[in-house]
Amino acid sequence: MKRYSAFAVAREAARFHTGWERAWKSPEPRKTYDVIIVGAGGHGLATAYYLGRNFGITNVAILEKGWLGGGNTGRNTTIIRSNYLQDPSAAIYEKARSLYEDLSQDLNYNVMFSPRGVMMLAQTEHEVRGYLRTAHANALQGVETRFIQPDEVKKLVPIINIDGPRYPVLGALWQPRGGTARHDAVAWGYARACSDMGMDVIQKCEVTGVRQEGGKVTGVETSRGAIGCNKLGIVVAGHSGVLAEMAGFRLPIESVALQALVSEPVKPCMDVVVMANTVHGYMSQSDKGEMVIGGGADGFNNYTQRGSFHHIEETVRALIETFPMISRLKMLRQWGGIVDMTGDRSPILSKTPLENCFINCGWGTGGFKSIPGSGWGFAELMARGHSSLCEDFSMFRFREGKFIDESVAAGVAH
Repeated sequence: MKRYSAFAVAREAARFHTGWERAWKSPEPRKTYDVIIVGAGGHGLATAYYLGRNFGITNVAILEKGWLGGGNTGRNTTIIRSNYLQDPSAAIYEKARSLYEDLSQDLNYNVMFSPRGVMMLAQTEHEVRGYLRTAHANALQGVETRFIQPDEVKKLVPIINIDGPRYPVLGALWQPRGGTARHDAVAWGYARACSDMGMDVIQKCEVTGVRQEGGKVTGVETSRGAIGCNKLGIVVAGHSGVLAEMAGFRLPIESVALQALVSEPVKPCMDVVVMANTVHGYMSQSDKGEMVIGGGADGFNNYTQRGSFHHIEETVRALIETFPMISRLKMLRQWGGIVDMTGDRSPILSKTPLENCFINCGWGTGGFKSIPGSGWGFAELMARGHSSLCEDFSMFRFREGKFIDESVAAGVAH
């Protein structure tokens, strides 16, 4: 299996430097694009890719204030699943999961998709009822999931303790075609495909203002000068509220840190993804042998991208009862990402009060798993003005009371 070093990350990022390296001084746009996407993470790059592939729109610039894939795309635990309760959610997440299956062939770049299966443990009677309800909903939605009993959980995950004194395993919602992928490779694959279509991926280019005239977007101000555009897509995850304010409107979201950690590498011991939502912990094993561990989001609004000791204690303490072997492991790395939460724990893919300005945000803890589906639907929304995948995720649904409540299916998001 191919390994990625820090040098490889830098080498891949360097591929997308363009002639925009010089500083721009002119107050007027040097160039006008058909579309500008703000944010060169997975969602932004996927949007640009499907604009080119599905609609032939290639006069596109993707702007990134940092480096390619350096935000939440490179800071998550890579879980891919689509077992959501509500129909609009199941549709877009299942579209994403199905696109992941062929993404390496589509991009001609190995994203290391591993359909190892994802199980969500039921450790209370309330969870059993909830997951049975989700399994029935998924059957109607065409999403392959089923509720399994404790003996099958133990068979799939031999290292698990199903008889914990506080939270015994009463069953699990099992999606055999869920899994993981390599997060950096997803960003690099989409970026290379966009570059090959003639799009500009411009790194270290921070947007500092949104230009508009007569209620219509005309371009952006950046740390490198002004750039014009006919349409603007804002895809910046935890900083969506900041960009929305520049464009003159507010979003119903809040930003919090979501932390994760990995252990030292050990021999293969778990070949599925396990989520334990009652205790707010989830775990899988990477190709390098590390145990990838995550938990709940911070309980207060913040923009930090670092770990904290209280999170280690809370998350690992919760998982040790279910996985006793991890009590002897040493931690290798810890990090954080900035996630943007909506009130109903469902995303926003929407037109905005500013004409020809579109917003893609609010994915909370479910951003990575949705990248291909999000890009597919958001590209259609930007190109055609409507998309069946996105129509229920308008930012105006909160004003209209049309919530898409996924606070249970999102698991660790609440």
